[in-house]
Amino acid sequence: MEKKIKIVTVVGTRPNFIKIAPLIEEMRKSQRIKPILVHTGQHYDYEMSKIFFDELKIPEPDYNLGVGSGSHAWQTAKIMEKLEKVLLKENPNLVIVVGDVNSTLAGALTAAKLNFPIAHIEAGMRSYDKTMPEEINRLLTDHISDALFVTSHLDTQNLLKEGIDQREIFLVGNIMTDVLMEQKKKVSNSILKKLGLQKKKYALLTLHRAGNVDNKENLKEILSAIKKISERIPVIFPVHPRAKKMINFFGFKRLIKEIPNLFLIKPLSYFQMTSLVKNSKLVLTDSGGLQHETTVLGVPCLTLRNVTEWLITVKQGTNKVVGTSKENIIKEAFKILGSKNRSFLEKRKIPQYWDGKTAKRIIQILLKYYVRH
Repeated sequence: MEKKIKIVTVVGTRPNFIKIAPLIEEMRKSQRIKPILVHTGQHYDYEMSKIFFDELKIPEPDYNLGVGSGSHAWQTAKIMEKLEKVLLKENPNLVIVVGDVNSTLAGALTAAKLNFPIAHIEAGMRSYDKTMPEEINRLLTDHISDALFVTSHLDTQNLLKEGIDQREIFLVGNIMTDVLMEQKKKVSNSILKKLGLQKKKYALLTLHRAGNVDNKENLKEILSAIKKISERIPVIFPVHPRAKKMINFFGFKRLIKEIPNLFLIKPLSYFQMTSLVKNSKLVLTDSGGLQHETTVLGVPCLTLRNVTEWLITVKQGTNKVVGTSKENIIKEAFKILGSKNRSFLEKRKIPQYWDGKTAKRIIQILLKYYVRH
């Protein structure tokens, strides 16, 4: 009997859990592959972690490193220290990392030091803002990876400009779309009923990035803009633990209470969040994931940052980067609320290969070109 190919996949955060769900499913279908799942524990809160595994039917991780929270340097080093033991024990044919978080870089660095081939999913994305830790993670991971799987032709261009060999770059589409295509059929609207919401009669807000929630001025500008927007439409705000902590730290609880049409709720499961996004009139966010989910679902999205790595969603999708200025956020939100969203939706075009088959393409390419026997 032919020996199975051993592929270690390293994940650590909620977006990564979603991304690897279709990938693990495809690997389990293959008789040639033995998948090994490593959860670094970078995100460890139950409501924001384990429920994603349950809903998306991701198998229990073979290893949970249990690293938890800490500074970027500490967290990356701790993951590397613990992951090295796992890789030495398993001796995989390939290591897969996804996205741009500390677990991504730590996984790639550990594999590179041990001379294991690396595949990076969501390679080539650039915001060109090196103050963002995610940008550093993307850059370094791409330049030590062997197979670079990109979501759009814009990401391919970024890599070619940086001198990466065309033969190492594969346009496969957006793996998050695999999940969205599959799960949106199953998503119920029970969360709307629970929250007393009507379709297209509310806006959705998410905040979690350090540049916003750790910056007192930026956070105040955003919340002040939301106060004005909420006079026109209710705003639902699933509060990320980091945002909650910093709202309390900066003494903004009073400001929040002065926004009567802002409704703070606990973090949601993937199904619940997808339902809220799909049925909203408008999404305001600093999340990368919501920028491309709104593009697929046809929902106007205002990105509360000055740059985005998801440039394809601006050029082809329903996304607009508006920064953190109170005046600009209000102006752009009112444009949407005062129209039928035609300016956003008429230009919408689903990017190439965002068709729900990205995981299949990745596995086919890996088996053909990159697995060392």
